[in-house]
Amino acid sequence: MPEQCNRPTRNIHDVRDAVRIHTSQIEDACIDKDCIEDLRCYLTSESQAALDNATGARARNAELLHVYIDVEPIAYHRGHYTADLTFCYRITGEAMNGSQRPAHLEGLCVFNKRVVLCGGAACAKVFSSSHNRLRPDSLYACDTPECVVEVVDPIILAAKVMEPCRRPQPSVAPEIPNEMERFFNGPLVTDSDGNRLLVTLGQFSTVRMERSAQLLIPAFDYSVPDKECTDDAGSVDEPCELFAKVEFPVEAFFPNRERGKCN
Repeated sequence: MPEQCNRPTRNIHDVRDAVRIHTSQIEDACIDKDCIEDLRCYLTSESQAALDNATGARARNAELLHVYIDVEPIAYHRGHYTADLTFCYRITGEAMNGSQRPAHLEGLCVFNKRVVLCGGAACAKVFSSSHNRLRPDSLYACDTPECVVEVVDPIILAAKVMEPCRRPQPSVAPEIPNEMERFFNGPLVTDSDGNRLLVTLGQFSTVRMERSAQLLIPAFDYSVPDKECTDDAGSVDEPCELFAKVEFPVEAFFPNRERGKCN
């Protein structure tokens, strides 16, 4: 028998009406608050040249461009899945060089994390008129749940410049998707021997596993995850301690939660 995910329950006597729907049922979900420390920013060629001649730099804004999601089943834990998430951010800032006017900086930051959630076990093959193309990979494989990630733009907690003489052992640049280039005013530099811009970001997110289901349900309230994502906390410094005191912005993910409906 597959393991069952923990689901909230309601008193059946509180139900006054019910509706029959076909929707995405949330099998499992988690809420997370990441402090991403010293994340390298891969600058454009023009920005990298400005940083190499700078005496200091500051980050002004961080914008989440996209989250790439890869879901795989866990062989030894039936009904559970890993979700490998790749977050891509556009960072803008300024490079200072004495009394000269600050130069504009822009670049890409990439952050990877893994989350383990219960996605249930189902081997039904789903076909619909909206997806009418034949998929060879779906002929024999069991259906994989859909992973949905909701994220608000991160908070910039700190930024610093690392000089070449202070650099640790060489790091491998992440694989940057080609479509990321169009968000920047020039090619990104991933193999520079000059200065590096490091930023510390604070990020709020929710992750959930969904499956298609036919349900007869009452209407109660928004379903807010009540557990943290599986991850190692790691070491914490002053920027992360400051970020740890910031409350999770529930209203950013669940609007009109107090009113219960739109006006």
